[in-house]
Amino acid sequence: MTILAIAAHNDDHIIGCGGTLAHYAKQGERIVTIICSHAENSHLHLKKRTTLKKRIAEALKANKLFGGQEVIFLGIRDGHFQHDLKARTILIKNIITKEKPEKIFTHSDKDWNKDHKELSKYLLSLADKGSITCPIFSFSIWSALNIVKQSYPVLVVDTAATFQTKLKAFLVHESQTLISWAIIWKLMIKDRICGISNKHRYAEAFYKLR
Repeated sequence: MTILAIAAHNDDHIIGCGGTLAHYAKQGERIVTIICSHAENSHLHLKKRTTLKKRIAEALKANKLFGGQEVIFLGIRDGHFQHDLKARTILIKNIITKEKPEKIFTHSDKDWNKDHKELSKYLLSLADKGSITCPIFSFSIWSALNIVKQSYPVLVVDTAATFQTKLKAFLVHESQTLISWAIIWKLMIKDRICGISNKHRYAEAFYKLR
């Protein structure tokens, strides 16, 4: 079976569900990741091509660490998700048809980040039209608790055995060094609180969108 992670940017899926992806990989599941944008405009001191090469290399290295099989890059322009996602609808549908995922993990439709929110809304629209039939689970990037009171059912995955793998995969993203040390503390606190709340050492929690 295939687990499909669809992330707006390079390290989003590592922060949000890296431990879970490693957990499923250990169980023999096929892990496929779709990365929409490399956010190449985020490093103004570097040429876009340089940033792009760095991000691709980092994503592939992280994928290998947590046991993923394939990474697909959509090349969406940063800040143009609504338009560019629609332009890639046939490609995205073909990937979903080919992989027949058991579960999809992606961003919350209530995320404050515009690109994250646009991606979530787009995937929900595909589900509404019948192009996605498997469960869609959302992860949190910035919430320290990783659990916001909502009406959606929650999936909790014990990631104690894969938490260190998640950290290693996150730290591979050296192009994000300026902010990674600020994020890593939040990541550790988030997964630890989620673990304690669910009687695990570390855990990741997800809300079912569809």
